[in-house]
Amino acid sequence: MLQPPHSSLQVAAVPAQRVPARDRDQDAPWHTEAVCRRDEAGLFFAPSKEPTAARLSREDAAKRVCARCPVMVECREHALLQPEPYGVWGGLTAAERRVVLARRRRRDLELQKARTAGRIAAAG
Repeated sequence: MLQPPHSSLQVAAVPAQRVPARDRDQDAPWHTEAVCRRDEAGLFFAPSKEPTAARLSREDAAKRVCARCPVMVECREHALLQPEPYGVWGGLTAAERRVVLARRRRRDLELQKARTAGRIAAAG
């Protein structure tokens, strides 16, 4: 069952600090628990000159794998912080990650402006 393309962006819009921590071995790297660590099907990265229909189908299949992964949030945050320029990471494509990053930057700028305006009003 295909999901609307914006659904993964809505999940990603939640700030990282609001996502509850999972119970897992904190000493082990998150990627050791990743469902995709042996990507035999080649779902997560595009072959060169991949047709659009094939890319969309492959990305949907990769996102289904991500949806059942216990470290999806950690993976997504890794890809957003690096930032990873290619592939499906944490249920988001590279294009979707660019949108999330732009939204976060915009939100951070708005918060910074609001704090600055609050300091100016308090000093005045």
